[in-house]
Amino acid sequence: MVFSQTFFGNGAFGKTDISLSEMAFSFVDGNYGFYLKHPSYMEVQSKSNLDDTAKEYFLENFGKETDDLGTEDASADEKRNETDGEENSLSENTDETIKPTPSMEELMLAENQKATNPSFTKQEEPVFTPDYDALQDFSYLKQHYYTVDPTTSVTADKLDAGQFLAFDATMKQDNSLPQILIYHTHSQEGFVDSMAGDPSTTIVGVGEELARILREEYGFNVIHDTGIYDLPNRDYAYSVSAPAIEKILAENPSIEVIIDLHRDGVAKTTHLVQEVGGRETAQFMFFNGISYLNATGDIDYLKNPYIKDNLAFSFQMKLAADRYYPGFARNIYLKGLRYNMHYRPKSLLIEVGAQTNTVQEIMNATEPLAHILAMVLKGEG
Repeated sequence: MVFSQTFFGNGAFGKTDISLSEMAFSFVDGNYGFYLKHPSYMEVQSKSNLDDTAKEYFLENFGKETDDLGTEDASADEKRNETDGEENSLSENTDETIKPTPSMEELMLAENQKATNPSFTKQEEPVFTPDYDALQDFSYLKQHYYTVDPTTSVTADKLDAGQFLAFDATMKQDNSLPQILIYHTHSQEGFVDSMAGDPSTTIVGVGEELARILREEYGFNVIHDTGIYDLPNRDYAYSVSAPAIEKILAENPSIEVIIDLHRDGVAKTTHLVQEVGGRETAQFMFFNGISYLNATGDIDYLKNPYIKDNLAFSFQMKLAADRYYPGFARNIYLKGLRYNMHYRPKSLLIEVGAQTNTVQEIMNATEPLAHILAMVLKGEG
């Protein structure tokens, strides 16, 4: 059985035909909803707007309208989440008692069991040593540490590991004044289980958690700007955010580090996650603009006097991540525009996970990310 529904994913609305075998249904707070079992998209619809076929299927399989969440028979991917590893809900007790159908909430909790482990284990000593000799070779450096967008290109004069390692990234300003600015050019970026109207479950919430850890655990003075710059038009978000960032920096000239925090957009089959510090954690990626396009060459109207400094800073961060949490940081992505990275030498654009990650997986990334940043800023990475 297939029916057509509106979906939301990766920042765009559209239509798709979705098989019921790919979905799990719910009824929460007066709303019907569905979740794809391999979720890249999620939508909660009101009862009156829910497709009649879906509504009929929901009621037929899960009974009356209650706030209990229900799901159809588990797919192969979901079977591992069942307590006993079996698909059916009949117990094998001698009295043949019937187990209730697992609720959507129970299944989601099982799916995120590793991710919700409250204890993060900080890696106190490095577990990996990079090949520093090989890093001096441009081809090796580019192949093993960078992904270059096809619209741009980079030469050895831009990627020099020796210069990058010599860059002094340590914090000069003490925490009596603001030291770090975190903001979001794309504040509307969410995740597979983000809740509509709740910014704490979007990239803005991730920024707040990162700011909290940097303040409370590492003693940094952090400003978290929650301004919205990507509504109504995401295409002009960098132009819209620029005056706001300039104002914050003018009022707080002590700021040394600027972090524009994003999440990536990936194919719906891609899940950027690995175990970090004992928890299922979204991987992250540093992103650098180099103001150069193959079609036009250097972009004169997007000058950035700090391109090499930005590159050095992200490289030191990537190296620290690899040493302490191998595999946590993806290759640094290089693209051709500037992306408002021209305001400070220590400017970072960070993509934490993607739209296919859960909020918990994303939040789990904030602690190791804060640890890496603190080590580099304190000269310990």
